[in-house]
Amino acid sequence: MTFAYPWLLVLLPLALVALHQRPRAAIAVSGLAVWRNVPPSRRLRWLRRVRGLGALGIALLITACAGPQIERQVGEETRQGIAIQLLIDISSSMDQSLAAGEGVRLSRLEAAKGVVEQFIRHRPDDMLGVITFARYADTLSPLTFGHEALLEIVRGLAIQQRPTEDGTGYGDALALACARLDHMGQWQPAADSRTADPAAAIRSKVVVLLTDGENNCGLHLPEEAAGLAKKWGIRVYAVSLKDDQGGTGAEQRADDEGLTDAERLLRRLADETAGAYWKIGNATQLQEVYERINQLETSEIKSAILYHTEISPLFQYLAITAFALLLAERVLCATWLRVAEEVGQ
Repeated sequence: MTFAYPWLLVLLPLALVALHQRPRAAIAVSGLAVWRNVPPSRRLRWLRRVRGLGALGIALLITACAGPQIERQVGEETRQGIAIQLLIDISSSMDQSLAAGEGVRLSRLEAAKGVVEQFIRHRPDDMLGVITFARYADTLSPLTFGHEALLEIVRGLAIQQRPTEDGTGYGDALALACARLDHMGQWQPAADSRTADPAAAIRSKVVVLLTDGENNCGLHLPEEAAGLAKKWGIRVYAVSLKDDQGGTGAEQRADDEGLTDAERLLRRLADETAGAYWKIGNATQLQEVYERINQLETSEIKSAILYHTEISPLFQYLAITAFALLLAERVLCATWLRVAEEVGQ
């Protein structure tokens, strides 16, 4: 325990004044021989002790004024990772089947959900967010380290059932993701500039876009959203789901042969932001692509524990106790322990 104003403790000897203060005589007598062998009554014993209550109260009051406090070092762990926005197409076309190996077929969305779930589990030190899109883009989860809740959100993804909201507007979704990544510093708690480690800040920002169609609605063109990503230093990894064409995703990424205009646009978006594009046709390739992204976006994870001092004041407890003792002394001296005033001769 420490004191904010320790110099006030020099006043503690004042508490002894209350102990040495002589009580006023109640009755003047010629001698005490008659009462020499009479045991003191309980009231008399308390009359001698009541001065101790006042002395203790004064001592506690002086100590409270000195500002007693408890200081403790509190450590906070900061982690350096990557901020990743996961964009997932939930338009009606994502309900089409996709080969999952050994004659098993899954809907494109179910295959995507399984792969995204594994991807989240492999990124424990990263801030992840989920945005879905059909005609409109929706933020299902902001950037967060709460990955368990994020997994539940991904498991609950469903195809957009409203015909009026069907479509593929990944331009809006990409623009929304870029804006959230660029403004993430505005809602994160401000760090203490004196103790914060500059290297612990998240400096790498990524968007992983998964779609099976071309942008056909929305307020923002894909090129416009890519321009925002390039301006704010955000890499875009684009994955296009199509029917199984054979081969691997890596081969489809290597050249532009066989790509439609919509697919070339996705590749151009990725190239302009220093990202990558894959065209895949089955669940196995989809898993390989997300594993590849996981390898590309590795960073040196730095864990730092920043310590700061928390101060818990204690003066209020001492002050309340002091006032209680002084009040008890005054009440006792005015009632049960009251003595008669000395009468002058």
